[in-house]
Amino acid sequence: MDSDANVEEAIEVLQQLGLKEYEARCFVGLTRLDTGTAKKLSDLTEVPRTRVYDAIRVLEAQGLVEIQHSSPQQFRAVSLDEATETLRDQYEDRVDRLHDALDTVEVVNKDDDSSVQEVWAMAGQDAIENRTEQLIETATEEIVLVIGDESLLTENLVGTLNEVGNDVELLIGTLTPSLQENIHAAVPDATTFVSGLEWLHGENATEDDAAIGRLLLVDRESILVSSIMPDSKEEQAIFGEGFGNGLVVIARRLMAQGLIPVRDPAS
Repeated sequence: MDSDANVEEAIEVLQQLGLKEYEARCFVGLTRLDTGTAKKLSDLTEVPRTRVYDAIRVLEAQGLVEIQHSSPQQFRAVSLDEATETLRDQYEDRVDRLHDALDTVEVVNKDDDSSVQEVWAMAGQDAIENRTEQLIETATEEIVLVIGDESLLTENLVGTLNEVGNDVELLIGTLTPSLQENIHAAVPDATTFVSGLEWLHGENATEDDAAIGRLLLVDRESILVSSIMPDSKEEQAIFGEGFGNGLVVIARRLMAQGLIPVRDPAS
């Protein structure tokens, strides 16, 4: 990625974090200068000079820019580490405020029928990983996880798996012996195995076929199945819970194909 593309990406991300366009452009511009005047910054960023002052005042209030009250005034950005930490704190504070606000919102129509078995679709690797970790954290008896794509074995997932209590059976299947070795090293308390489901390996799959991402069964009642789209590489999943029936029995037996029977807690 060239320098101009990096500049535009930084500006876009800053806008996503809450800065307006001129504020983002001025901050990125100052990161490229030791110090700068309004004129110098305007020439570099193409932000109108009169708007530079407005943007700098906002950036100073957020702790991202320092001002030297000389003539003319000089501006400089705080260090990159300090800026990212400040933005991270502000972002986390907003997320916490959002959580607290939504947590107190009154539920208008609560469904008391907890016996209904439903399946829901979701998309996005971050969202699916969060749901995966949330399900793992709620387990009280057994977790069966089959990982079909090595990229999904993230540090966060490994950390969540290592926090599973000793009273919960943790079974992790993979598609290749090398990935099994990696998982065994990363999550030593888990029982690992190479999945015996040939269709998971995608040996006869074409480039147009979706690849299996992850299969998760928690306490034999919550199921998550994801796939990786061939073109966009986006992860999509279906999720359901409350399946205390034959569907879970079949799903578990399929997911545990390749696990040595004597090491299978369900055998």
